[in-house]
Amino acid sequence: MNITVYLGANEGNDPRLRKSVEELGTWIGSSGNALVYGGSKSGLMGAIADSVLQAGGEVTGIEPQFFIVNELQHDPAHRDQGHVRAENQDD
Repeated sequence: MNITVYLGANEGNDPRLRKSVEELGTWIGSSGNALVYGGSKSGLMGAIADSVLQAGGEVTGIEPQFFIVNELQHDPAHRDQGHVRAENQDD
């Protein structure tokens, strides 16, 4: 099942939030589900993607064009491995 998670590209003010995000990502990856998210490598978005990938899950990043132009998307090496697929959208 694809699970969509909306998060910020920053860490926020409460360190417990990152821990919870990482636990959610680990559950998504280890339970055979896949993450669909905003595609950023920064902040909480990057943390959830990393935790899903580390748990063996699949991640799909849906990114606006400016993320790609400014290299804000998750590590392109993951795309080469089929883990993160960027989809451009101009809207």
